[in-house]
Amino acid sequence: MIMLSAVQPSNRLTLGNYLGAIRNWVALQAQYECYFFAVDLHAITLRQDPAELREQTYRALATYIASGIDPEACTLFVQSHVPEHAELAWVLLCHTHMGELSRMTQFKDKSARQGENIPSGLFAYPALMAADILLYDTNLVPVGEDQKQHLEITRDVAIRMNNLYSPRLRAGEKVDEKLEGFERIFWQDPLFTIPQVYIPPVGARIMSLQNPLQKMSKSDPDPQATIFLNDSDDTILKKVKRAVTDSGSEIADQDDKPGIRNLLSIQAVLTGKKIADLVAGYQGKQYGHLKVETGEMIAQALAPVRDETERLMLDRGELDRILKKGALRAREHASRTLNRVYDRLGFISRSR
Repeated sequence: MIMLSAVQPSNRLTLGNYLGAIRNWVALQAQYECYFFAVDLHAITLRQDPAELREQTYRALATYIASGIDPEACTLFVQSHVPEHAELAWVLLCHTHMGELSRMTQFKDKSARQGENIPSGLFAYPALMAADILLYDTNLVPVGEDQKQHLEITRDVAIRMNNLYSPRLRAGEKVDEKLEGFERIFWQDPLFTIPQVYIPPVGARIMSLQNPLQKMSKSDPDPQATIFLNDSDDTILKKVKRAVTDSGSEIADQDDKPGIRNLLSIQAVLTGKKIADLVAGYQGKQYGHLKVETGEMIAQALAPVRDETERLMLDRGELDRILKKGALRAREHASRTLNRVYDRLGFISRSR
């Protein structure tokens, strides 16, 4: 089974990125053939400072390694180092409907903030994301709830193209048993593998400390809302102590206490305990106890990641070596997929 996931290096990585994605990758890398990368091509759908983008791309990949991603066991690379991503994106875009793209929630939200000058890349973004996934015959994609829509359009386009360019199974033929537990695919030689979403049962969506109804974001204008992975222990503790809760005093997992629920969720991910058990341990205690203990847990968890990331950032040559090796490995698989797609579409083989 192949698993794939990536983070956009448009800003510093956050606690949400770590608990909702990277930490899960570390646990899953021993179970699957994994592809992890930084999507710098996605980042330029909005204007980026070139020096900052380069710095944050290195930092994102250094953070992966510092968090426990093994570049020898996984394929770790930068999206723009594998040109097949952009090539396949164009093919997929030609098979994606305008209506499908215009319904994407993230496009609606971001374009509303952009005003009239909306980059076309924001509109075409899902085709590139679909290319990221389909290039590697991906079975599982760990995504948050806000990204499920992108995976759904990826599946829709893949099925559409399979129907157009893949021979159907003849009557009486059996589906490959290796697909046990996944959606049954009824093509004899499918052009694309149909990916499945993987959502962790807890901690997949860490919320803002200042507005717990919104996801913690790298681009939040309020610096107190987000914990960054390179924040100092003291900064982390101060941010958590200032976290918005509510006017009550009871520590409970309730819909009308989203701030408290967010802190409990963070603790649940870090400790592996059930939220109900955490709540029971806070009977008779005040919000201050929850905030201090949550802040200390976060600081303790992030300190070794932060320190190892800084050490890796001092050796760009080693990072370049790792990324070059990862890109070569990724291109081996990506080129096979792209050649298969080009052949099915009727393009003349490049080898002729």
